[in-house]
Amino acid sequence: MPLLDDSLGLAAQGYSWFPGRWRRSANPDVLHTRLMGKRAVGLRGPAAVNFFYDEDHVRRHGAIPEPVQGTLFGHGAIHTLDGIDHRNRKMMFVSVLKDARQVGQLAERVGRAWDDAVPEWAGQPSIVLFDESARVITKAVCEWAGVPVTDVAGTAADLTALVDGFATAGRRHWRARKARGRLERWLTGLIEQARRSPDDSVLSQVASLTETDGRRLEPKRAAVELLNIIRPTVAVSWFVTFAGHALHRWPEVRDRLRDGDLAYAVAFAHELRRFYPFAPFVGGVAVQESFFQDERIPKGAMVLLDIYGQNHDERLWPEPYRFDPDRFLGREPGRDELIAQGGGDPRAGHRCPGEDVTLAILATLAVRLARLDFTVPEQDLTISLRRIPALPRSRMMLAVSGAQEVSGRATAEVAAADGEPIG
Repeated sequence: MPLLDDSLGLAAQGYSWFPGRWRRSANPDVLHTRLMGKRAVGLRGPAAVNFFYDEDHVRRHGAIPEPVQGTLFGHGAIHTLDGIDHRNRKMMFVSVLKDARQVGQLAERVGRAWDDAVPEWAGQPSIVLFDESARVITKAVCEWAGVPVTDVAGTAADLTALVDGFATAGRRHWRARKARGRLERWLTGLIEQARRSPDDSVLSQVASLTETDGRRLEPKRAAVELLNIIRPTVAVSWFVTFAGHALHRWPEVRDRLRDGDLAYAVAFAHELRRFYPFAPFVGGVAVQESFFQDERIPKGAMVLLDIYGQNHDERLWPEPYRFDPDRFLGREPGRDELIAQGGGDPRAGHRCPGEDVTLAILATLAVRLARLDFTVPEQDLTISLRRIPALPRSRMMLAVSGAQEVSGRATAEVAAADGEPIG
């Protein structure tokens, strides 16, 4: 039977579109549909992750729509590359974002920026956790990367706009495009300065990036990749906001986090990334006709890996719609099971190499948030699954009185700085 185009269904249902389709699918891991007039195949499950990230089956080049490139990733970014070009570009990201010392230093800066901000928050009637955590992380990651910032609040607003506007055609989208223009112009100038006066900063490392043929990246292209280090780090503010939502909804979790136990803080970070909606799915294009679980995938078809659906698949996660950090205590999630930031090998494939950074920052700030003396004013805390990326409608307002005294650095910072794995 001919497949009906379900683009309007996806737009109307957001994160719940895939789960609804799975309930009607004959195969629990493969479904067929049409989106934007093209044949599309949805996949989920660890075996599907392995299939999706095999470049003999699926490629990313040409698969990411221009509206996403023009907002979230940038034109010519690493996310649009395959093969040797992708691996060449990925080496720099891995050297920076998978180095335990670098990750620890960044987590420490984030923790210090948070501590510095608390007295100011305590002097206000209320704060918006999403906005304030974005400013804290922006200040820390730019200092860590050697990127001078004079307007932290404005820069944070632009960086979050890139993420907030990639999946909509409305006002949020055009705000994101304007923000990308401002950020790329600013960072291009810094790349050019760094080439004239190189040092050992992350900024200089990105400025020295070369293409596969040895030619140095154009300054604007290097600025795009510098932004692809800073922007995803600031996007952790989504998960910090979800952390505030979780601590309010399940206060017993807050009590356990206050103790600063590293294992529980990391388990909490994993469960935040599994439970709350962030990336709905990732997509590619079928390189050739192939079969997965005896299901035909035509050459040129759009292939979608369902992130939200897999992270709520009851075959992997018993009671998937119950928030339970204990499910990750004493159990490391399989590489291709928890795919909040993509799947596969982060050193060679398209999985985000910043996953260690996300976990370190979340574990560091989760303990501080739990120790923060705050109340939650009356507000709308509903999270619409139609809005991508999702957020509590109020962006989580807190009335802050202060914070408990913390002796030394939080355990997550110490672990990352000392090279101890935290995820």
